Amino acid sequence: MAQTKAKLIYVADPMCSWCYGFANELSEALKNLNDKVDLQLIMGGLRPYNTETMKDLGEFLKGHWQHVEQRSGRQFNYAILKDQSFVYDTEPSSRAVLVMRQLKPEREFDFFKAIQTAFYAENKNTNEVDTFLDLVEDLEVDRNKFKVMFESEGMKQAVRKDFETAAEMGVRGFPTLILKLEDHFFLISNGFTTAKNIESKVNHQLEFVGK
Repeated sequence: MAQTKAKLIYVADPMCSWCYGFANELSEALKNLNDKVDLQLIMGGLRPYNTETMKDLGEFLKGHWQHVEQRSGRQFNYAILKDQSFVYDTEPSSRAVLVMRQLKPEREFDFFKAIQTAFYAENKNTNEVDTFLDLVEDLEVDRNKFKVMFESEGMKQAVRKDFETAAEMGVRGFPTLILKLEDHFFLISNGFTTAKNIESKVNHQLEFVGK
C-alpha cells in the first residue's frame, strides 16, 4: 500500500510582510520537495478586523518592510503608506484565499502569492473585492461565483475558523512551517528562512521518521 505524502503546513497571512519576503524561498523548496510533501495553508490572522489606518501604522510598517526587503531581496512599493485612510485589516485577503481553497484548491497558494504581489508591489486595495476579482480571472475562476462566496456569511465564519486553528496550534508568528507526518508534528521554521534550510529540515525529519 502506497504511503501518503507528508503535509507541510504553512501558517501565514497574505498581508504579512515577512510572508511576502518568504514566498520565493518557500516556492523553491516546494518545487524540490514536490514528490515528498503536500502543502496545506492555514490563515494565521495577522491583524484581522483591525481598524488602524496607515496614519496609525505607516511609520512602523515602513521600517518593518525595509527590514524584510533587505533580508529577502523582494521589492516593496511604499506609496500606499501615504494613503492615511487605508485600513490595514488582513481579514478580507485571508477570506479571499479561503474562497479560492473552495473553488480551486490546487491554485490556493498561487492566489495567496498573487494577493501579496497585488498589495506589496502594486499597492492594490485589499479591502475591495474588485482587487481579488481581477486576480481570479488569471486563475480561470468565475468572478461572480467568487464574489458571492467572498461576501457570504459562511466564508466569514470559515476564515475565523482558520484563525482559531492557528491559535490552537500555538502559532504566534508568521510565516510558520510545520511538517505533519502521520500523527506527529515537527516545527520546520518560524520566521524567514531559506529554501535550503526548509529542504534540509524536511528531509531530515522524513529520514528520521522513516527509520
